[in-house]
Amino acid sequence: MNTQGRKTTPDVESAAATDVGTYTGNRALVHEEPLIFELDNPGVTGVDLEAVPAVASRLGGLKAREGVGLPGLSEPTVVRHYTRLSQKNLGIDSTMYPLGSCTMKHNPRLNEKLARLPGFGDIHPMQPQSTVQGALELIDQLAHWLKTLTGMPAVAMSPAAGAHGELCGLMAIRAALQARGEAGRTRVLVPESAHGTNPATAAFCGFTVDAIPAEANGRVSVEAVKAKLGPDVACIMLTNPNTCGLFEPQVKEIADAVHAAGGYFYCDGANYNAIVGRVRPADLGVDAMHINLHKTFSTPHGGGGPGSGPVVLSDALAPYAPLPYVVHGADGFRLVEHEGEVEQGAQPFGRLKAFHGQMGMFVRALAYIMSHGADGLRQASSDAVLNANYLKARLQDLMSVPFDGYCMHEALFDDRFLKDTGVTTLDFAKAMIDEGFHPMTMYFPLVVHGAFLIEPTETESKATLDQFVGAMRHLAGKAKAGDAAHFLAAPRYTPRRRLDETAAARKPVLRWTPPAA
Repeated sequence: MNTQGRKTTPDVESAAATDVGTYTGNRALVHEEPLIFELDNPGVTGVDLEAVPAVASRLGGLKAREGVGLPGLSEPTVVRHYTRLSQKNLGIDSTMYPLGSCTMKHNPRLNEKLARLPGFGDIHPMQPQSTVQGALELIDQLAHWLKTLTGMPAVAMSPAAGAHGELCGLMAIRAALQARGEAGRTRVLVPESAHGTNPATAAFCGFTVDAIPAEANGRVSVEAVKAKLGPDVACIMLTNPNTCGLFEPQVKEIADAVHAAGGYFYCDGANYNAIVGRVRPADLGVDAMHINLHKTFSTPHGGGGPGSGPVVLSDALAPYAPLPYVVHGADGFRLVEHEGEVEQGAQPFGRLKAFHGQMGMFVRALAYIMSHGADGLRQASSDAVLNANYLKARLQDLMSVPFDGYCMHEALFDDRFLKDTGVTTLDFAKAMIDEGFHPMTMYFPLVVHGAFLIEPTETESKATLDQFVGAMRHLAGKAKAGDAAHFLAAPRYTPRRRLDETAAARKPVLRWTPPAA
C-alpha cells in the first residue's frame, strides 16, 4: 500500500449504484455481462459428442461422485460472452496508455507477423541444434545489436523479464566479488526513487540494502553516494533516466566513485527507451544493465505473457555471464550449455532458466531494430522525450511540477495543485477514466507526494496529446473550481463503479456459488 494513506473507497455513490434505468441493465452498446456460470442452461451444449464406449477403468474403479459444475452453453452464447468481455478491456489498441515508467508504446504489427513465421513460432527448445540454426543466428544477431547500441562487450540473453535481469546482473556481480576474494562486500546502494524491484532483488541475492536519499532536484548526487561508500559496498543500483523522468547528470562521476571504492555499477535499464541511440551506457561506466525488450523494442507489455530482459555486461563482468549462450563455429551456431564447454577464462555463475530465452520476443525486438535502423531508433527516443516535454509545457501552469526544467521520457506532477479542493490523486485518476483515458501511474515515485507520472511514448500523435492535455486541463479546472463531487462520484460510465480497492485486494471473491433457492 502507498504510505500516504490514500482513501480507496468512494465517498459518495456506492459501488452498487450501477442501475441506469434500463430494463436489461445495459448502457446502449455497453452490455451488463453476467458471469459465465450465471448463463448456465442445463443440457445445452455447443458440440455433439459420441457416447463414450465402455472400457476398463484406468482409475482403479474410482468414479466421480458428482458433476464438475461446468455451465451448459451454446456456441453463440460462449462467443458473445467472451467478445463482450474483450470489449471491456482498455489497451494500447484502444487509446493512449500513459502509464509512467512503463513505456506502453504501439507494437508494430509487422513484428507480430514475423514472430509467427514457421521456424520461429513453432520451434521447440528441445529440438536438435542443427534444426534451429536460423533461430540461433537470430539470437546471435540480436545480441550483436544490443551490444552495439549499449557499447557493452557481452550480453546474457536468457533472462525472462526486467526483474529477472536484475537478478542476473547481481548474481554476476556476486560471482565477480567471490572470484576476487571479496565476498564480504554485502551492501548495495539503492536510491529512494528506485523501482521497487531493485531493493527486492538485492535482498533476494543476500545483500543488505542501503538507501540513498534524493536531492531537492529529484536526482542522486555524487556526494551522497560517496558518503555511503565503504569496503563492504558491492554495487550501486541506479536507474537512468531515473523514475522521476530525469537524467542523472552526475552518473559518470557516480560510476567512477563506486569503481574507485571497489564496487560495481548496476544500471536499471527500464527507461532505456528515452536514450537509445543517444547515450551508450558503457560510456557512463555501467557494468551491468537489463534491457526490457517490452519497453524499448516493441514486444507486448503486460497481460501475464512472456517477457524478456537481456542483460548487457562490461568486461569486468562478462566472464560470469550465465549459461547458455550462442557461439559461431565452423559447423554453424551452437549453444554453450555446460560449464565443461565454456571458453577459456569464462566462469559462468550457472544457468538462470530452463531454456534459452523468449524466442518470440527476440524476433519482435530484432524486427523493430532492423526496421528502424540506427537513425530511426535515435529518432524514436528523441520523439519520446519531445512528447513528454510537450505535455509538461502544456500542463505545468495548471498542474504542479515537483522539479523545474526539462524532463526525459515522462512528465512528473504532484498533488499540490489539488490542495484544499477535496480531490485526491486517486479521485482525479478515476475522473480520467470517464474521459476515455487509462490513468497515468499514481503515487509513484514515492519521493513525490501524490505523484502523477505520465509517459506518452513516441508513438502518440500531437492530436492525441492535445486531446489528452485538453482533458487534463478540463479536470484540473473543475477541481480548482470546487467541483469535488464530480471527482468523488467518478467513474460514472464504466461497467462497475468505484470499488473498495483494499477489500478487493485483501478479500477477493474467487469462486462463484449459486444463489440460495
